[in-house]
Amino acid sequence: MSESASSPAPHAVAVLLAGGLGKRAGFELPKQLAELAGKPVLRWSLDALAAHEAIAAGVLVASEDVAAAIGPLPAGWETAVPGTERQDSVANALAVLADRDDDALVLVHDAARPGVSAAVIGRLLDALKDGAKAAIPTLPVPDTLVEQADGEAGAVVDRGALARVQTPQAFHLGTLRRAHAAARDGSATDDAQLVRRLGVAVAVVEGDARLHKLTYADDMAILSGLLGSSVMMQTAVGMGYDVHRLVADKPLWIGGLEIEHSHGLEGHSDADVALHALTDALLGALGEGDIGDHFPPSDPQWRGAASHRFLSFAAERIAARGGRIGHIDLTIIAEAPKIGPHRTAIRERIAEILAISPVRVSVKATTTERLGFTGRREGIAAQAVATLQLPEN
Repeated sequence: MSESASSPAPHAVAVLLAGGLGKRAGFELPKQLAELAGKPVLRWSLDALAAHEAIAAGVLVASEDVAAAIGPLPAGWETAVPGTERQDSVANALAVLADRDDDALVLVHDAARPGVSAAVIGRLLDALKDGAKAAIPTLPVPDTLVEQADGEAGAVVDRGALARVQTPQAFHLGTLRRAHAAARDGSATDDAQLVRRLGVAVAVVEGDARLHKLTYADDMAILSGLLGSSVMMQTAVGMGYDVHRLVADKPLWIGGLEIEHSHGLEGHSDADVALHALTDALLGALGEGDIGDHFPPSDPQWRGAASHRFLSFAAERIAARGGRIGHIDLTIIAEAPKIGPHRTAIRERIAEILAISPVRVSVKATTTERLGFTGRREGIAAQAVATLQLPEN
């Protein structure tokens, strides 16, 4: 089957800029970490870009604190440090992409515009496929515009020749590299300005009102209205259960933490019974099988693997479907060691792996009153329930 114009080959790379402090928004945290309609502002763009079929990799430009707070990155994504100016941040991302060919396609997007859609991405990439070296999304200016001086309105400005510029902006990587190499100062507010200075034409495609930029605190209410009701969501619930045998001379991993004990859990991976049950619960809510379907014990590459990789995979699958984790409830069943002293740390570690707030994570522990294999200290079991919000089909 021939490739359609709306389905570009997956060889584009995304640059997501999230290095600003967002002081004008007035938040205690950087604005890209503020919660918007159930998830951090930054996560909206990251999930949308990573889920698009034409984007094979990406670079997140963010401070270490912001990158850590957002949790594991999607497969194929790397990080770069932010610069003093926006232009510097893009240059740092280009350094990460130094081994890519000039004919690769790149999209540069500001995390402060969380409403990026697959439709806009598709229009931009289609413009490049049709021969443009650069393309940007724009919207018409609906308001009457006037010049203003000394507190008084002056002459009306013809809005017919004006447009509002948005991101993401798309380029052939070689074109963007030349534009930044030729830049003499950091005054450009977007990359298209630098490209036009080279004399390269920049195509325009239809933008999207949902790409409203988060600048001030009041913008959060606008974006909540634009994004919170833009997709009808349905609740999905999954359940997971796992058990592993306790054996001597092995480290004990539970809930992503190594816990000191005389015995560890036997298994092909690190046998983290809690993360295995939780991974199965998330995959079950997605209707995507279980942990063995994706990470079969017959595959030697998973021998001794850290189970947080399995849980991160499940979280990435949820993000790729445009979903979010509403709540998870984990119960660890063990006679020994005592789980109670580690509950808070396990809860925080799971929240970190899944990039969600700890308030959405419940961790409980119980025994079987010395009955059964757990009561005889032969093994440890765990069961988990996960509640997701997924877009309706």
